[in-house]
Amino acid sequence: MCGIVGAIADRDVVPVLVEGLKRLEYRGYDSAGIAVLSVNDAGVADVRRVRRTGRVAEMEAAAQADGFHAGIGIGHTRWATHGGVTEANAHPHVSHGVALVHNGIIENHEEQRERLRGLGYQFESQTDTEVIAHLIHHHLASGLDLLGALQRAVKELTGAYALAVVSRKEPGKLVCARMGCPLLVGLGDGENFVASDVSAIIQATRRVIFLEEGDTAEVARDGVRVYGADNAPVEREVHVSDVSLASLELGPYRHFMQKEIHEQPRAVADTIEAVIDAGGFPAHLFGAAAPDVLADVESVQILACGTSYYAGLTARYWIEAIAGLPCSVEIASEYRYRAAVANPKQLIVTISQSGETLDTMEALKYAKSLGQAKTLSICNVPESAIPRASKLVYYTRAGAEIGVASTKAFTTQLVALFTLTCTLAKLQGRLNDEQEAGHVDALRQLPGSIQHALNLEPQVQVWSERFAPKQHALFLGRGVHYPIALEGALKLKEISYIHAEAYPAGELKHGPLALVDEAMPVVVIAPNDALLEKVKSNIQEVRARGGEMFVFADADSHFGESEQVHVIRTPRHVGVLSPIVHAIPVQLLAYHAALARGTDVDKPRNLAKSVTVE
Repeated sequence: MCGIVGAIADRDVVPVLVEGLKRLEYRGYDSAGIAVLSVNDAGVADVRRVRRTGRVAEMEAAAQADGFHAGIGIGHTRWATHGGVTEANAHPHVSHGVALVHNGIIENHEEQRERLRGLGYQFESQTDTEVIAHLIHHHLASGLDLLGALQRAVKELTGAYALAVVSRKEPGKLVCARMGCPLLVGLGDGENFVASDVSAIIQATRRVIFLEEGDTAEVARDGVRVYGADNAPVEREVHVSDVSLASLELGPYRHFMQKEIHEQPRAVADTIEAVIDAGGFPAHLFGAAAPDVLADVESVQILACGTSYYAGLTARYWIEAIAGLPCSVEIASEYRYRAAVANPKQLIVTISQSGETLDTMEALKYAKSLGQAKTLSICNVPESAIPRASKLVYYTRAGAEIGVASTKAFTTQLVALFTLTCTLAKLQGRLNDEQEAGHVDALRQLPGSIQHALNLEPQVQVWSERFAPKQHALFLGRGVHYPIALEGALKLKEISYIHAEAYPAGELKHGPLALVDEAMPVVVIAPNDALLEKVKSNIQEVRARGGEMFVFADADSHFGESEQVHVIRTPRHVGVLSPIVHAIPVQLLAYHAALARGTDVDKPRNLAKSVTVE
């Protein structure tokens, strides 16, 4: 959620820190700050800090006005958890020459706060983070060096954290620690970096080390030393990031969300490339161990949050209908706190765009603690925490997704889940050669069908003008399209702030119909499938109450338009993959409604991209 960047170099690192924070803006934040170590002519270092609520640009202007310039520093974008959105609560936090930035939540901060007050420390903020700064200073004052003080301090913390720390006592090093929140070290030539996301340092280096749970590291200009949870030196693999700078730039688009909506044909094509190359659904698409792991699966449990949860709900229809396996889908934050019944032959599928979603990671850990060894991650970020904790992984290859509201991550997750469905069906003996070839061909044609749906944008934009003044909306769908209604409602409320709810269309008469009047627009997902006639009946229920309907249909649905019923048709029905295609117009509707209302499309209020706190 929050973002971290740090640098140590023989050049001025302030531009690196500011640029890194700007590249982390997509994660969501409400304040920003940097702290640097400035060395005077006598060789004495001191901490200089600037913080501002609001955008990084405001903090940048303040830093320029104050003449910030240094060879070592740390920066942070904050998304408030403990304490309000104030400059005093913004990071970095400082304690007697120790400056620190922190992502995560410290659960025992109140206990540590009382202890530190007893030791004479005074607190200037309401945050849990300030506790860590004082704790590190306390251990530094006892005679430990900066790394040792950090390692001692984190042993006294309960919760999740990614930390980057500098101290005026040791101006030639930057130390960091990771537990439950992402953190990486970037390797340069005579300069090195730390960040919570590779996008923050991609302008400086592509060579990165992903820190693992419990790791600490000491970062100097001439090298990096990493230590494991037992504080013993360890070697961590160096990776070369394939994130492109082009993917982090807007190009010809007005917003990243618009760009990412239009990138979906390419993202889907990249995600299905392995299937097309294989000409089918061999188990090894999910990893070398997949034939053994998937061979005797008896059921599937999907764990996810938000948009990824809706992708899982869609997959349940596919898995049960095509693979013939029982499938349950749960919100990760709920699953981890209930007494689940374990089945060693159940496949645990976790879905996360970032691979760092804390609730999903903890749900995976809980499932494994119950003896659920068959684990599969569907993720967009290689080497992130959830794939590393899973036996199998399928990467969605959506590319960097900057907009907070997920678009191409959702559709590529659906593609991955359909691939899993067909693979399981094949292993269960429920997919013959002809059916397999048909599904491969459907996937091959999918990018083109998505592009046809994107071509509907001008029509959707006209609809959005009618939506912009509304305060509430209903979304309806049936069967496999009900989760797309859920996703459409989520997108609309996320970025336009119009309150929206979604229901299975058959549930309308069991309560929600009471809300329908001329002021409540009703969006209907209504392709030509086996439930079309049922949906038409539900539409009549709305029509009889004076409701205005906006129907996303297809060329074969045969809907008549009227003053109350507006219809947009995708060019053709694409069969079992219809949910993926119908996700496109509801994304466009949310985007253009938000534009019409003048909201911040890429950075909606109160939300963050990567949710790494509970």
